[in-house]
Amino acid sequence: MAVETTEAIRAVGRRKTSVARVHVTPGTGEWSVNGRPLEEYFPRPLHQRRIKEVLEVTESEGTLDIHVRVNGGGVSGQAEALRLAVARAVVEHDAEHRPVLRKHGLLTRDSRKVERKKPGQPKARKKFQFSKR
Repeated sequence: MAVETTEAIRAVGRRKTSVARVHVTPGTGEWSVNGRPLEEYFPRPLHQRRIKEVLEVTESEGTLDIHVRVNGGGVSGQAEALRLAVARAVVEHDAEHRPVLRKHGLLTRDSRKVERKKPGQPKARKKFQFSKR
């Protein structure tokens, strides 16, 4: 049995150093990312596809209005953070979507971050060239 809510749902998604805060309400499928349309904020079709994948898998396209505040990191990190936040909001909206989203790996937080640079090395793992003589 589907338990859908009619009130606003808030969710947070993170990826690398990006944070996406999502505000989802039942509506007509309107997107707003930092006050701009989704297609304007994420002009690359790949990013748009990755973000909308959650709604395609759950067949919820055109039923939710999504307003996003995203900051930190780069474009790809922000897109992935937004994807996770939307997935979490959809599950909170209708818990029956959880198994489908879990199966597609859309509820798993990607915890990979940039490794810090170590002293005495040019980068995180790279070493200076060894000279025997």
